[in-house]
Amino acid sequence: MRRHDKIVIESFYNTTIFLFFLIMVLITDKTLEQEANKLLEKSIIYYQDKAVGAVAAADSEREALNYDQCFIRDFIPAALVFLIQGKTDIVYNFLTATVGLQKQKRRIDCYQPPTGLMPASFKVESPAEGTQYLHADFGDKAIGRVTPIDSCLWWIILLRAYVKATRDRDLAHSKSFQEALIFILNICLGPQFEMTPTLLVPDGACMIDRPMGLSGHPLEIQSLFYMALRAAREMLIKNDQNKSLINDINSRLGSLNYHLRGYYWLDLKQLNEIHRYQAEQFGESVVNKFNIYPESIPHWLTEWMPDRGGYLAGNLGPGKMDFRFFTLGNLTAIMGSLTTEKQSEDILTLIENRWSDLVCKMPMKLCYPAIEGLTWRIITGCDPKNTPWSYHNGGSWPVLLWMMMAACQKMGREDLADRAMAIAEIRLMNDQWPEYYDGINGRLIGKSSRKFQTWTIAGWLLAKLLRDNPDCLDYVCFEEDTEAIACTI
Repeated sequence: MRRHDKIVIESFYNTTIFLFFLIMVLITDKTLEQEANKLLEKSIIYYQDKAVGAVAAADSEREALNYDQCFIRDFIPAALVFLIQGKTDIVYNFLTATVGLQKQKRRIDCYQPPTGLMPASFKVESPAEGTQYLHADFGDKAIGRVTPIDSCLWWIILLRAYVKATRDRDLAHSKSFQEALIFILNICLGPQFEMTPTLLVPDGACMIDRPMGLSGHPLEIQSLFYMALRAAREMLIKNDQNKSLINDINSRLGSLNYHLRGYYWLDLKQLNEIHRYQAEQFGESVVNKFNIYPESIPHWLTEWMPDRGGYLAGNLGPGKMDFRFFTLGNLTAIMGSLTTEKQSEDILTLIENRWSDLVCKMPMKLCYPAIEGLTWRIITGCDPKNTPWSYHNGGSWPVLLWMMMAACQKMGREDLADRAMAIAEIRLMNDQWPEYYDGINGRLIGKSSRKFQTWTIAGWLLAKLLRDNPDCLDYVCFEEDTEAIACTI
């Protein structure tokens, strides 16, 4: 055989193999999408013959507990999927139903939720044949009795997405929705003991709803707070009645933006500055404003922080900085333009440089690193569900895929999101769409993980839809804010 003929045959063979694998990938991707859509439709719950939400999980192998309810935070990715697919009625029904459930009046009772709080979840109850009502849980029935601060914030963000998708501004401008927005803003912008622009919240007030040392000013709440304020400003009617409230929003946005970009940011340069901080300083012009002790820098961080890249710290308070990397807070900070363009690029650079720690065998770690040993015992109270590298304590959550895709698309780094998607697609369907994964590498299905978890299904599907429909990125992302009052304090 002549050399030329051999080269032609080898080239044909390689091309055939490539096309075969390409076809297999396309078939697998199509099958995955079909199953995801089928399962998402199956998860929908109905109230008075109207689709109003979706159950958290449909795992018949485990006790339902409250996984048969519709959680506001869990429904967000599903709602965004429906909006992109043009199934806007279910999102409309969900928004109107939850407005009706919002706490309108507060009794003189410390066990009652404050006026304006959105429920963590709701369930359709049928006490008698032919009758139905929605039963809401404001955290008063949840494990640990945690208050769902993030429900209000996600609700506003979804309302903006609905208006973006449908152009139905009349809904947002209706009396009940304007009142709902003002109620929430009154909680968030009301008087407080704190002298910082961040929201002071208890442990368990967000997606991490079990003890993980998040009391104070956790990044996740601050990022969502920033996005929700920007969304609320868009949804409020611009009139004399709301003028003062909008001014308050602009003032808070400017302060919040300055505070988080400056004091929460960590990179190698900032780490060196903290390492050389002088403590116990007094006065207005001190550098170490929060009295962070250099000795509190964990050893793992000095080795883990890459030469290029950075991230927003998990928490900040007097004499305390949580140096852990929290994925949701950092990704939503990019989506909401809470971080500068350079900081947003640096966060994605850090994820790329620490891929084996944050993504590995299943995207992505909710936080890194896990807390272990005596620290785990003290902070979690020996929580058997939050053992190291499980659940909220370093577990891997596929739902974060959609935020990864949104953040990467916004910054022109679709290659990173595509790489994460390719990893997830290998296992998700075969593993029956679990809630989370365990282990340092994310190789094990979570020990207490529910299967057929709705936001796992919707999270993957939403990531794919955003990739295929980049114009819809506007539903969940914001450009740099030009209205907020600049803060230089």
